[in-house]
Amino acid sequence: MKTLAISVKERQNVGKSNTRALRNQGNVPCVLYGGEKQVTFYAHENDFRKLVYTPDTFIAELNIDGSKVRAILQDIQFHPVTDKILHIDFLEVIEGKPITVTLPVILEGAAPGVKNGGNLMFRRPKIITKGLAASLPDAITLNIEHLKIGMFIYIKDIEMDGCEFLAPGNSVVVGVKTARAAIEEEVEEEVEEGAEGGDAPAEGAEAPAEGAEAPAAE
Repeated sequence: MKTLAISVKERQNVGKSNTRALRNQGNVPCVLYGGEKQVTFYAHENDFRKLVYTPDTFIAELNIDGSKVRAILQDIQFHPVTDKILHIDFLEVIEGKPITVTLPVILEGAAPGVKNGGNLMFRRPKIITKGLAASLPDAITLNIEHLKIGMFIYIKDIEMDGCEFLAPGNSVVVGVKTARAAIEEEVEEEVEEGAEGGDAPAEGAEAPAEGAEAPAAE
């Protein structure tokens, strides 16, 4: 997984007045847990932009007053009106201990079912995944070049070493669903093929009855 280095400062006071003062200065109060002890710290909101405002998932390398700790963003709170970051929870990454992250799904290739008139149904652009930090990829890449109309990729179809997907195996990730236009096109093709099978009688002419003799030439 990608790593993002962020320099932060440990908080000496954690009261409401101190928290309010930090936010007024553009800083974000944070807490780190999961290790030997819980650590409270802060950094300017601009330092978290690459971590928060991105579809990618990072391991944050927190430099807390010279002490480096690897962690993942576990929870984040935004202001309901301004959308400013109010608080961030981090979980310390401990070697040998699995972590749970949300990985983005990247689609690779073009589905033939879409070219034939079907609609692409992308149900899970992100998948909650569990595994060791060293084994987790930056993203889950799925090739959809084999997907025809009515075909789907389910959670159970994805095989990635060291990854456990925390969703039901029968959950659809992506697929091509039938479109009305695609059905109509198939019907038209069948009709055309049937018409090419033989010559139709001329307009106004009646086909001779079975067993009747053709009229003699004059």
